[in-house]
Amino acid sequence: MPTHTFPRAVLFDLDGTLLDSAPDMVAAIDAMRAARGQPPMPLEQLRPHVSKGARAMIAAAFPQVDEPQRESWIPEFLSHYERELGRHGHLFDGIDAMLAALEAAGSTWGIVTNKPEYLARLLMPVLGWEQRCAVLIGGDTLARRKPDPLPLTVAAERIGVDPAQCVYVGDDERDIQAARAAGMPSVVALWGYRLDGDDPVAWQGDVMIQAPAELIGAAAWPLPR
Repeated sequence: MPTHTFPRAVLFDLDGTLLDSAPDMVAAIDAMRAARGQPPMPLEQLRPHVSKGARAMIAAAFPQVDEPQRESWIPEFLSHYERELGRHGHLFDGIDAMLAALEAAGSTWGIVTNKPEYLARLLMPVLGWEQRCAVLIGGDTLARRKPDPLPLTVAAERIGVDPAQCVYVGDDERDIQAARAAGMPSVVALWGYRLDGDDPVAWQGDVMIQAPAELIGAAAWPLPR
């Protein structure tokens, strides 16, 4: 019977998995609303949309605006978000200890996010991860992004690990779909952002974890494929 050990490598989604970035994104949305004479929105109203990206955030904040108009506002959102980056958000409880446990076990870790790469890279010095994060791939780094498996397979290649020996951790269905297509074991991060209609059981990840602290022990991680 296989013995549980820490994975050789772990790739993480960023927003809603490692980082509670909702406050930064809501600050960006509120700046857009203020420019249009509208009041701020409650954090809890926008929070479930964060892992769906800029388009979903704008749609939730401006439901009366048609899609082409919302699409044209994405650069404005990203500009506001860049100014708010790292000012309000924070790591989820237990992330620091979990990453330290991986590093102590000799595991390599990196980030595969659908956030634009330049924004993700701006966060690395803020979080103190410039030397710790072995690979970072954003939503615009490659020709395709999650749920396509390409970002995960390229990340594994860059750190020299077979996808089957690497675990992907994410809080959105696209994360689990990408991992499955890449042949990579997956962890559903239940502490992240979800809409009311989301059913993480239906995503069929290898394991579902309630809190990052559970991943401090090797036994919680899925076995290699």
